[in-house]
Amino acid sequence: MLVTARRLFTAVSPTVLEDRVVEIDEEGRIASIRSRPDVGRSMELVDLGDATLLPGLIDIHQHLCFDATLDPVPQLQADDHAALLDRMQDAAQRALAVGITTIRDLGDRDYASLELRDAISRGNEIGPRILAAGPPITTPNGHCWFLGGEIEPGDVARAVRERAERGVDVIKIMASGGNMTPTVGPHESQFGADDIAVALHEAHAAGLKLAVHAHGVGAVRDAVAAGVDSIEHCTLFTAEGVADEPELIEQLARSRSVLSMTAAVLAGSEPPFPAIRQRMAAILANHQQLYRRGARVVCSSDAGVAPTKPHTVLPHGVVGFLPMLGMSNAEAIINVTADAARACGIDDRTGTLEPGKDADIIAVAGNPLTDLSAIHDIVAVYARGTLLPQT
Repeated sequence: MLVTARRLFTAVSPTVLEDRVVEIDEEGRIASIRSRPDVGRSMELVDLGDATLLPGLIDIHQHLCFDATLDPVPQLQADDHAALLDRMQDAAQRALAVGITTIRDLGDRDYASLELRDAISRGNEIGPRILAAGPPITTPNGHCWFLGGEIEPGDVARAVRERAERGVDVIKIMASGGNMTPTVGPHESQFGADDIAVALHEAHAAGLKLAVHAHGVGAVRDAVAAGVDSIEHCTLFTAEGVADEPELIEQLARSRSVLSMTAAVLAGSEPPFPAIRQRMAAILANHQQLYRRGARVVCSSDAGVAPTKPHTVLPHGVVGFLPMLGMSNAEAIINVTADAARACGIDDRTGTLEPGKDADIIAVAGNPLTDLSAIHDIVAVYARGTLLPQT
């Protein structure tokens, strides 16, 4: 199959190419990218017109098991396994429809995201690529205990190995409390530096990355000291507010840890939790400083945890958050495609439009490099070469 549009943005460089044709092979990969005059007519040519072809978007922090209501926990607890899978499948399909072709699910119940991942990868249905963590590792009655990942002190290594044996794609550990669980404050540490180091060692031994949930400044400090693969949220909470620690900011900027900033919210809405809302200005100031100093910042969503964070919300973060950090339109798109793929360790498969990679391609009307809001105007979505039917 051949697909073309007026413009193509590969996310390899910040420039737009004109009148290119993407050849998709029978395995759903990009076989070639050529100029239109060089293409013969041995295959059908799909011309999407005045649109821009982009790599599919990658959300590196979602929760497909949460229903994006004011309190997602009761519904989660009420659902049996079949109902939970149905809801997660619907959430994944809605995300794909807005151009999110890869979802890293950082916390589910009963390893349900692995079942959904496998059903999609077998070709039973079209869907986004899912990178699944299973139940996140937490303390007894700790943050998101209701997902089933509670462990006893000293049991971190066993918990990581258990998840690796189940076939997860990434390990998630709750180093601090969070906003959904009143038993532990978001500023409080749940696991210390030694536990995080053990989790990192075991994850890497299994060939997996470690994602560390860390709101509290102590948890962030422990995570960056360990050299973890990604720090989720990275809000630097204290009991009173947000830490102002230039030395820690500098350590984060120098580190190779990805800072997964779960900043995507619906346009015009406020952050969902009071603790975040009241401290948003200070959080944003720290994030701007981190970006200016060269930290590996990636925009993500934490989709599912509140009405302001539906599973379709990542494009709103691209338009509403990344420019506030100082990114150009091209940099913002690269952030949630090429940069996000590197953060997940899948940049050999996706994240850019290049021969040999999966044909995860979206087409948006107009030119998002001149008007970033064009990213909301979806013309077509291809997941690993398969066109998502338009509804």
